[in-house]
Amino acid sequence: MTKTKLISNNKASIVTIDQGELVSYIKDGEELIHQKGSPGWDRSDIEMFPIIGPSHTNNNRVTTKKGVCIQGQHGFLRELKYHLLEKKSNSIVLQKEYKSLTKIPNSNFPNKSTEPEFFWPFDFTFIKSFELFDDALHIHFELISEKGMPFMLGYHPTFKLAGKGDEIIRIQNQKITIDEVLKKGGSAYPFFDVNKLTLIKKEGANIHIKTQGFDNVMFWTEVKNMICLEPITQYPDLDTQSYSENNMRISTGKDLFSVLIIPFRNPLSKNT
Repeated sequence: MTKTKLISNNKASIVTIDQGELVSYIKDGEELIHQKGSPGWDRSDIEMFPIIGPSHTNNNRVTTKKGVCIQGQHGFLRELKYHLLEKKSNSIVLQKEYKSLTKIPNSNFPNKSTEPEFFWPFDFTFIKSFELFDDALHIHFELISEKGMPFMLGYHPTFKLAGKGDEIIRIQNQKITIDEVLKKGGSAYPFFDVNKLTLIKKEGANIHIKTQGFDNVMFWTEVKNMICLEPITQYPDLDTQSYSENNMRISTGKDLFSVLIIPFRNPLSKNT
């Protein structure tokens, strides 16, 4: 599957998707997405599933009602390839499928991981779709799985910053600075029971994000030229990394999630 471009009806927005990854979102000539090769993360977006966070202190083992399985940091969905289901001028639908207990090679072995393979004791189908509107990008996730399957899901998009560290994340009645996120380090800055936030920039377009299904968010960066604004279902237990079902979502059989990215230059209303 080659790179795919989506174009809004008014031609002012262009999105580029590469193997399911959002590598570019240009609105009115401005690039909003962190670019590979720039200081910081070597990706621009990814999904975290079926766990969020590291697993090394628990020997990379996750216990489920169907037995113990092996998972790496943020799970193993990233090791599977997306397949194209549908493509239109302003939208695309992609899918990953997994058969329970199938061994999946770990791309980080042996340089960054001691585990050569991952596996999970449940079947699932994971669908990711993008739809580009004139004023926003809608990203939708659909998880089809066995009812009762424990899981965590996170979406990990990364936005381009000017590099001066003067941006503000507005969430509910609080304002979080880039320096505060930097100080939090690798564990990320969590915020709970929230479904909307705004990245306010002194240079370029601001970004408003609205979510459904996730209910929480975390922020991460180690440099001032990018910020990851990550909707999550649960924040990981960093002390034990045991991934108990008490801190996981339980599948209904068909679970839906969405993220709406809205670039803007005029102030948002208080009700947005």
